[in-house]
Amino acid sequence: MKTLVLFYSTYGHIWKMAEAVAEGARQVAGNEVVVKRVPETLPQNILDQIGATGAQKAFEHIPVATPNELEQYDAIIFGTPTRYGNVCGQMQAFMDSTGSLWAQGKLVGKAGGVFVSTATQHGGQETTIRSFHTELLHHGFVIVGLPYAWQGQMGHETVTGGTPYGASTVAGGQGERQPSENELEGARFQGRHTAEIASKLAK
Repeated sequence: MKTLVLFYSTYGHIWKMAEAVAEGARQVAGNEVVVKRVPETLPQNILDQIGATGAQKAFEHIPVATPNELEQYDAIIFGTPTRYGNVCGQMQAFMDSTGSLWAQGKLVGKAGGVFVSTATQHGGQETTIRSFHTELLHHGFVIVGLPYAWQGQMGHETVTGGTPYGASTVAGGQGERQPSENELEGARFQGRHTAEIASKLAK
């Protein structure tokens, strides 16, 4: 069985969540886990202006995925920062290039899920995940979320991401907040849970 964790990250928050998702998925016996990123679409001068260039150097070693390779995997878990309550442009551009896979039904029956980051607690985590779910449904994915069996999303003592739709983190207005251990644990749970579902589907 093979699982792909596919992400776009501007400042590294989603990359760190992606690594945690992959860590969880690797806990399922016989599961080969691959982490890849989608192509950057912003010009270099814009990346420089928003201060993303330095942050992205930390994960530039992660290989870039191509749309046609998606059919090789049994499970795909997508990570995206939120842009105005929706999927970021880089990830959307990648999904827009999967039309031939859709036409041939190549992704039907695969397990899929989404994890996100926002600047604020109410910055569109759930709307982003659920809008992404619509695209996955069009492709025929079996959607896997983050069930309340993971109790980390039940607390209210501290600021934390985590929704029943998928793992999430709060990055702060300037990207100053890094994923907490609770948020990373939610990502691990989602990775493991999705891989377990994909394993059952494969059998």
